[in-house]
Amino acid sequence: MNIRITYHYRMDYKSLSKKFGNRLKYYRLMQGYTQEKLAEKLGVDSHYVSDIECGTRNITFKTLWKLMTALEVEPSKLFTFD
Repeated sequence: MNIRITYHYRMDYKSLSKKFGNRLKYYRLMQGYTQEKLAEKLGVDSHYVSDIECGTRNITFKTLWKLMTALEVEPSKLFTFD
């Protein structure tokens, strides 16, 4: 089976990071979490969460998985931008 993936989404890294951070903040607030509470669930400092939301922190897949688990959200939801 051949699978072809074509990249059509044109966005620079900085814009993508900021949009991801905005989605993260949206779902954090939907859960009623402060940055401190989410940081506690992730086992990180609240500044780390703030940096992600501001789009200034580069995260790993492990952190992405922790975020999805803590916020009970599918990865596609964090990467769906209006």
